[in-house]
Amino acid sequence: METNNNPSTSRKRQRHEKEEDDDTIPQSHDSDQSISLEEDELIFNDTMVALRMMQQQFPRNQKVTVEPFILRSQLYSSVKDRTQVDRELESLRRDKVLRVFKLNTGQDDHAVMFMEDYLNQMKRAVKSMETKKQCALPVFEWFEVHVIHSKPEPCIGHQELCSLLSNGGKVKDEDISLLINAGLLTCQLIDPDMYWFAIPYIGSLLKGLTQGRKELLSLLNRKKYKEMMLALLEKKRLRFSPLDIRFHLRDLLGSGHLKSVHTPTGLVIRAVKD
Repeated sequence: METNNNPSTSRKRQRHEKEEDDDTIPQSHDSDQSISLEEDELIFNDTMVALRMMQQQFPRNQKVTVEPFILRSQLYSSVKDRTQVDRELESLRRDKVLRVFKLNTGQDDHAVMFMEDYLNQMKRAVKSMETKKQCALPVFEWFEVHVIHSKPEPCIGHQELCSLLSNGGKVKDEDISLLINAGLLTCQLIDPDMYWFAIPYIGSLLKGLTQGRKELLSLLNRKKYKEMMLALLEKKRLRFSPLDIRFHLRDLLGSGHLKSVHTPTGLVIRAVKD
């Protein structure tokens, strides 16, 4: 990792490295390669360090076609103070460094994606839609310029959406349908006049997320003491999720379904009894 001579930053890193919690997985030595000295010091906090590390370690294989995203629960497994995570996430969201998305998994799951990655993901979805329509669709440019950069919240009302889009041109019902079909918006079930901002192409990964959670918990619950050494568990490959074991471990540790225990022979991962 590049050297940073700022004493306060150095002390913060040292404190972060020394803090140990029973629900934290030891991080790989290559994790801090993702931390750039170009990050603004105002946002160089424990949450940002964890976000950049997990962005770098996001599973990359043929089945994962989405830009890196981090679950809020994963941050809880890495940063000791959950209130601090929520506060720093809110600050980063307001500063438009990242976006927070409500996931349609049937649970209170939220994904975090850096703005740069989200815009790349959006461009792929737009390109696919425009190829199908065989023409440029102006609503996508209006959406990026007038909506994404002025509405950092996870949801938006129909009237506000149309009002912001109208800064680009005349909005038709078909334009809203295009945004939904591209995976950029999803309708809220409770209130049809409200939309969640969404990550295009994430649907298959959400299925894998749910199935991977069940598979990993089932694996541990079949053990005599409902536990395994972390070193052995990390070598396992999940059959029903394209996301790797480390991704699921961080998620389940942060959500409280698993806990880690330090033993003389190494770190043990244990299922938490209901």
